Amino acid sequence: QVQLVESGGGLVQAGGSLRLSCAASGIIGTITSMGWYRQAPGKQRELVATITNGGSINYADSVTGRFTISGDNAKNTVYLHMSSLKVEDTAVYYCNAVAFFHRNYWGQGTQVTVSS
Repeated sequence: QVQLVESGGGLVQAGGSLRLSCAASGIIGTITSMGWYRQAPGKQRELVATITNGGSINYADSVTGRFTISGDNAKNTVYLHMSSLKVEDTAVYYCNAVAFFHRNYWGQGTQVTVSS
C-alpha cells in the first residue's frame, strides 16, 4: 500500500502562486510515477501534471508554462509549483501515484481557490 498526503492548498488572487506538496509513504519502492490531478465543481477529474521515476514529465495544455512539477526522492515528496494562477484553476487538487501492476493511489485532495 502507498499513502499520499497533500498540503499547500489555499486561497490566492488571480496572478498569484502556490506550491502543493505530496508526501508518499508505505511501499514507495513500487511507485513508477506520480502526478497531480484536479476536479472542479461539476467537472470530471483531469490530469494536471505527471512525473515518472525516470524524470519524464507531462503537463496538461492548460497549465503548460505556468505550473511545474518536481520531485524530491530523499523526501519521497512531489511538488506542484503553480504560478500565474487563473480563476479557472480553482479545483480540488489530488495527488496520484501509479505503482507496479498499474495500481493507483490517491491522496485526500487539497482545495485551491483562485479569486478574481
